[in-house]
Amino acid sequence: MFEKNKNSDQKETTDVFRPMKGSAKVVIGNGVSLKGEITKADEVQIDGEADIIVKADNLVVGASGNCKGTIETHNADIWGIFDGDMKASGTLTIQEAGTVAGTVEYQNLQIKLGGKISGDVKLSDKIKSIKEEVKENNSSSNKSLHEAIKKEK
Repeated sequence: MFEKNKNSDQKETTDVFRPMKGSAKVVIGNGVSLKGEITKADEVQIDGEADIIVKADNLVVGASGNCKGTIETHNADIWGIFDGDMKASGTLTIQEAGTVAGTVEYQNLQIKLGGKISGDVKLSDKIKSIKEEVKENNSSSNKSLHEAIKKEK
């Protein structure tokens, strides 16, 4: 009379542990310490301590986060501390209390008032080559324009 239905218990258990679809987010919580490698993720958020190698679309180092390592990401948003090598093919944003140190390569850089960056910091080679190509094209276009104007006189 008071027995549980075994089939309903099993169904509830399997529903609880069903993987989320379309999400590849990794969170290293406050108070957690991790050493390792994350090779593919949509977003990695570090609120604890990490000595890590990361390849992800987006990286967030939270205000309590302390991250050392090598990072390849599209966008990075630094609220805490990052020390290491970073390549941001999109935008690197350093928030008011954020600190970035090490070798940093970026496409776009935004530093909020109070944010800090130190080390070997450079614009991505891809962007440099595009800017040089545009400058070269503008230079040769200007020369052609100047030559055409001289010929008309």
